[in-house]
Amino acid sequence: MKISEQWLRQWVNPNNTSEQLAEQLTMAGLEVDDRFAVARSFSGVVVGEVISVEQHPDADKLRVTQVNIGAAEPLQIVCGAPNVYVGMKAPVATVGAVLPADDKAGFKIKKSKLRGVASHGMLCGASEIDLVDDIDGLLELPADAPVGTDIRDYLGLDNQILDISITPNRGDCFSVRGIAREISVINDLPMQQPDIATNVASDKSSTPTVTVSAVEACPRYLLQSISNIDRNIDTPKWMADALVQSGLRSHNFLVDVTNYILMELGQPLHAFDADTIEGDIVVRLAQPQETITLLNEQTITLTGDELVIADDKGALALAGIMGGKRSSVTDSTTNILLESAFFNPLAIAARARRFGLHTDASQRFERGVDFELPALALARARDLITGVTGSQAGQVIKVENQDSLPTRAPITLPISKVGEVIGIEIEPAVMVRILTQLGFEVEQQADSLICTPPSYRFDMSIPEDLIEEIARIYGYDNIPSVLPHLQVSMDYDDTADLTHEMKLALVNIGYMEAISFSFSDAKLEALLDDEALGEVLKLANPISSDLAVMRRTLLSSLLPCVQYNLNRQQARVRFFETGLSFVGQSIKDLVQTPSIAIVAVGDVWDEQAYQNRAVDFYDLKHDVEQLLPAQVADARIRYERSDLAFLHPGQSAKLYIDDQYVGWLGQLHPTTAKQLDLPTTWVAQLSLAPLIHLAREQHDIITPSKFPQVRRDIAILVDSDISLQTLQETIRTAAGELLTDVWLFDVYQGDKVPTGQRSLAFALIWQDSTQTLSDEAVKAVTDKVVQALKTQHAAQLRDS
Repeated sequence: MKISEQWLRQWVNPNNTSEQLAEQLTMAGLEVDDRFAVARSFSGVVVGEVISVEQHPDADKLRVTQVNIGAAEPLQIVCGAPNVYVGMKAPVATVGAVLPADDKAGFKIKKSKLRGVASHGMLCGASEIDLVDDIDGLLELPADAPVGTDIRDYLGLDNQILDISITPNRGDCFSVRGIAREISVINDLPMQQPDIATNVASDKSSTPTVTVSAVEACPRYLLQSISNIDRNIDTPKWMADALVQSGLRSHNFLVDVTNYILMELGQPLHAFDADTIEGDIVVRLAQPQETITLLNEQTITLTGDELVIADDKGALALAGIMGGKRSSVTDSTTNILLESAFFNPLAIAARARRFGLHTDASQRFERGVDFELPALALARARDLITGVTGSQAGQVIKVENQDSLPTRAPITLPISKVGEVIGIEIEPAVMVRILTQLGFEVEQQADSLICTPPSYRFDMSIPEDLIEEIARIYGYDNIPSVLPHLQVSMDYDDTADLTHEMKLALVNIGYMEAISFSFSDAKLEALLDDEALGEVLKLANPISSDLAVMRRTLLSSLLPCVQYNLNRQQARVRFFETGLSFVGQSIKDLVQTPSIAIVAVGDVWDEQAYQNRAVDFYDLKHDVEQLLPAQVADARIRYERSDLAFLHPGQSAKLYIDDQYVGWLGQLHPTTAKQLDLPTTWVAQLSLAPLIHLAREQHDIITPSKFPQVRRDIAILVDSDISLQTLQETIRTAAGELLTDVWLFDVYQGDKVPTGQRSLAFALIWQDSTQTLSDEAVKAVTDKVVQALKTQHAAQLRDS
């Protein structure tokens, strides 16, 4: 936000230089990005008065003028400007003057002859003195401009412009008043506010009836008519200068007044042409498919959740954003309805962006405008309009719903906490002074301050907010640098560390991390659809059409990355990503799950590897198991066939640990892969929470047994449809507590095995920590295992 230093100093004028003032604001959290003069450096230009104009004897477009600059003799100046006339006041660059130019030396004015006629200086347009040039001709100064005065002093061209970066939480500082309030508190100075008459006699019959139906969105609405406005009166120079120096163009007086109040007080106003209003004013929500043509000539179609100002004919304005063309103020408007309101920030937020709009009004309303300000701002605008134009003000119509207005709950601030957080002791009286000058109502009770935030501070809710206010006004430079007290907390959250370990495990086996949006393409979500995944959350205002929904699975982010790489001749792709998956049709019932997903395409190894082959399910299973904590024994891991619609039914599985569902893995369904123009693609997604919980498990340290292990191998014939996992569970149950490990080391299907069966060979390891196991004991448990396999799975023991 650009703001004039001269305008600020009318409100509060500390004994600081411009540089010091900018430093104070920056250190208070209002960073001054730039500081520059209204006009570049130049010299030798004064106010002059044209006392005669004669045609040049040898040039049709030149005139010879005599100009009074307050010297003993007038200057003869040859001028080509079409708007020069006798009695005109204009800037005069005298001989020796240096005007601003692109090079550092500037443009020096010398005595010259134009078509044989001597010229002792130059009459200047706005561009010659580094101002915006709106006309082709000289810069006409007011008739009361004092002749001979340095133009820099008269136009305030040495005035500094401060370009201040306002953070989103400080909507109260989008005005001269808000910035001046900060300066007054920092320097402990009073703030000078303009005198505003609040009780003015008015015509009670000239303002229409106002109805507010959307009271939650607009809990306070004020409207006042002003009639018989003299439109021949131009915007006063002081007002136009203030606006231009604040980065706003001067239009006409009525528009300039509303912009002036916007910049001065921070309250957006809107003026309607009263003669275009049909019936009464209604503040309501838009009707679906209702249209309105805005001031910028843009016609928009409303959806139904936008707040509008309307009359009997339809919408007049998009509330808090932009007025409509039908009721706009023109150069011939003499009767207006002036609106001042408080709109709930949630009723304005995102509506401007929805239609590609960004206005000064929406910028302020979205951040929160002081809900006690509308009456004051309306009175200030009325005073300016009636005072300058001699017009008549009508009755103020005020409609408000107190229950829907924001409330300011008191915040209890323990005095001792300020020192604990900031690191130094500040006197309670100083705290009270700072907070009081910032507008808080402060009451000291015992060892605490009870602070009620002012109506313009929407960002105050907890004690830490108050401490921040005290610290920044007290001055960060006044807080010494000291070593903090080391407070060690044993409640360390190791979630990030454990997640990082999982990432490193994948990196070590050749995967690369992808970082992408949590938004997804609705078409891709439809391809990855399954009832088990849940509902899709659609975005109300997506940043693009292909990022219109929240992802239910991280595959929605990873698969486009795979496509991108495959399209660039990268045949072997390994990606993983950690992040949230989102399930639910609305924000209220949205479930966000921290997850980790992997995707693999191509061969197992890179192309230099000997005897390469394509990735299969067991390669994927191996990669997934790298994410499992080392202390998780195989006996706790279980796989079941997956029935997710987007996975291959015979090449996918669900993963369980201790009967808790952790995630899924498998081949992307060939139909889905074909629709995405992908080759055979292997994917997996696991929930991070159970993995982190497992990694945190504490395990007793067991001394290795000094007694030998005993191994027995058994080979059985079983039906082919009996899973390995089921057989291993049976073996572990029957083998007893001394069984330390079991694994499959041979599978055979062929001519010597009956059709529908297969031969499986298992190795079983027993070990006792207290004694050497006898052959008899081992034989007994081995026989028990074989019997369990026969009974439960009709297995046959193979002798050879």
